[in-house]
Amino acid sequence: MKTKFYILSLLLLSVSFTSFSQDMSFEEYNPKSTLVVPGKIIKKAKFPFIDVHGHQYQMPTQDLTPVVAAMDTLNMGIMVNLSGRNGDDLIKSVANIDKNFPNRFVVFCNIDFEGAGKQGWIEEKVAQLKEDVKNGARGLKVYKSLGLRNKDIDGKRLAIDDSRLNPIWKTCGELGIPVLIHAADPKSFWDEFDGDNERWLELKTHPRRKREANDPAPWEQIIQEQHNMFKAHPNTTFINAHMGWFANDLGHLGKLLDEMPNMNVGIGAIIAELGRQPRFAKAFFMKYQDRILFGKDSWKPEEFPTYFRVLESADEYFPYHKKYHAYWPMYGLDLPDEVLKKVYYKNALRIVPGLDKSRFPN
Repeated sequence: MKTKFYILSLLLLSVSFTSFSQDMSFEEYNPKSTLVVPGKIIKKAKFPFIDVHGHQYQMPTQDLTPVVAAMDTLNMGIMVNLSGRNGDDLIKSVANIDKNFPNRFVVFCNIDFEGAGKQGWIEEKVAQLKEDVKNGARGLKVYKSLGLRNKDIDGKRLAIDDSRLNPIWKTCGELGIPVLIHAADPKSFWDEFDGDNERWLELKTHPRRKREANDPAPWEQIIQEQHNMFKAHPNTTFINAHMGWFANDLGHLGKLLDEMPNMNVGIGAIIAELGRQPRFAKAFFMKYQDRILFGKDSWKPEEFPTYFRVLESADEYFPYHKKYHAYWPMYGLDLPDEVLKKVYYKNALRIVPGLDKSRFPN
């Protein structure tokens, strides 16, 4: 009798444990590593740095005091606010900076590409661009809406390499300002939503990011349009945001950099790709050290330490700050100081005009 009761108890425990295991979803499964290795969180960058991919959407009227306080804890010397808009909004942002925190921020202007092809449209956009630069804009930020959502006067998708936009890119070259452009999104957003998709968890938790293969065009087509535009304007300097979505294929990205000497890359929102291939990524940074710029993308000070640790340390197997972006651990690239300086500030000082160099070592 006791034996039967013991067996029954084991079966009930087994069923209970199995039920618990089956009820726990992949989203919930997030085990803490028991691995004990040397290393520590780096809360402050080794050198002052320039964030070339910042966003402060309310800058025209914003109290920048808490932002600067957080920048100081991170050792951020300058933030490039890519959300400068244009016209009066841009003027107000520049005035806010000059009055309260001169030399800690700069703004890039923006263009609304909707309706391209309308009579007088391009002349109006070029004139506004020149006026914005005159009023303090240090570059042009192009959002991913170009190539994805913007339509021309006939309601057709406006391609990034549409010839009607050429005067804009040409003018940026003549004015000596860089164009920081975000094109498309990670290729996985266009791939099948199944167990083979590496971004399954991100798409599961953020379903609006999923696209069909031709929505609104194949990923490869949109990316090629961007490259066509770079090649057609060799006298204009471009900063390809998010490493052009090739941080997971650095061999191919290197070929693109070789083909397009006017293209540089920012590391915003792709540090997880670099942190899982430390040796190959380090070799890439060594080879292309003059073409890579630091950028974070979203203003979340608590996430910057992941970037510092990947770039500066030789630490192993440490967590990323967003599971849905990367469920794998990070490893440090342990970049030499001279390469770090270029990524953190020297390349930005060379590419973005009019930045205050006094905050940065030689």
